[in-house]
Amino acid sequence: MTIGLLKEPSGENRVALLPESVKALVNLKTEIVIESGAGNNAAASDGDYTEAGGKIASRNDALNCDVVLGINPPTNEEIDGLSPKQVLICVFQPLSNRELVEKFMEKDLTTFSLDNIPRTTRAQAMDVLSSMATVAGYKAVLLAASNSPRFFPMFMTAAGSIVPSKVLVLGAGVAGLQAIATAKRLGAVVEAFDVRAAAEEEVLSLGAKFIKVEGAQDDTSAGGYAVEQTEEYKAKQRALVQEHASKSNVIITTAQIPGRTAPILVTRETVKAMSNGSVIVDLAASTGGNCELTENDQMITVDGVTVIGNSNLASTLPMDASKMFGKNVVNFMKLIIGEEGELNLNFEDDIVQNTCVTHDKDVRSERVKNIFFQAVNS
Repeated sequence: MTIGLLKEPSGENRVALLPESVKALVNLKTEIVIESGAGNNAAASDGDYTEAGGKIASRNDALNCDVVLGINPPTNEEIDGLSPKQVLICVFQPLSNRELVEKFMEKDLTTFSLDNIPRTTRAQAMDVLSSMATVAGYKAVLLAASNSPRFFPMFMTAAGSIVPSKVLVLGAGVAGLQAIATAKRLGAVVEAFDVRAAAEEEVLSLGAKFIKVEGAQDDTSAGGYAVEQTEEYKAKQRALVQEHASKSNVIITTAQIPGRTAPILVTRETVKAMSNGSVIVDLAASTGGNCELTENDQMITVDGVTVIGNSNLASTLPMDASKMFGKNVVNFMKLIIGEEGELNLNFEDDIVQNTCVTHDKDVRSERVKNIFFQAVNS
């Protein structure tokens, strides 16, 4: 079986496989064809890939392999040029991309979306969302610190005492927890909010204060994801968030609901109530943002508050982000590679079944099927 590794489009510095991951797949008796320059932005040269056992070739050669692998999907024109039954593995965001799912079915492509890997104990080693959220949560705090006019830690100096910055983290998933840990390491006073009941213990374990809003919807059956809340709860939430936000110097927002627009947690009024020099880093910018004023991929200043919208901070640490991403990919690929390096799609495996978006012109993932066919029938 041949696996084609694509170079990512402009603006994306990561690569789906570093040479060490290519070597791991070569050891599984597969042939890896790498688009020339694929790893340049992640400090991996074509020579490094060759030494790992890969073959450097053109993009067209990589696209003609049995399995085509990348982070971002190929262009629509390139997808149109793929052959029926080819396997495409990328991050497709299928829950909110109906047109792409339809194109895959029309083309009779077998597609796996790496952001659709189930969040189970067995699948943790393959969970690219968690890996990239770890990078984003860490970098969000550094970005906030570099744009803040204040120190994060407390200082006792001959020129007087400097009080620590107050950081508020909204959403205590993987990104939020990493943001909490990083802000604490930098010496800030940290508070955090999340609608999921299970988040409280994790927040407290990192030394932060948990902001609790009573009356949240039960999320025990949501597989670790946030769920949509009632309007009454949202009103309580907005009031409590504004109360704490107005006293914060930095806000990191990470709250997202799969397949839906990100919930607004920081309103225009909340931003207006914050002190001059405050910073908001919104990691949900690509799905609408948790801050009402967020502009995706932009840094703006409103009423003296800097609002940074960036949902792809993992790309700003491309070497380690690519290393983590590649290890996740290798662990997933082991499920679909047979003993002799052939493609072996075992749909009895729940990870293979639920990560697969389309196969034989049908939607295979239950999560995608539920949302996709709800949209079709609405």
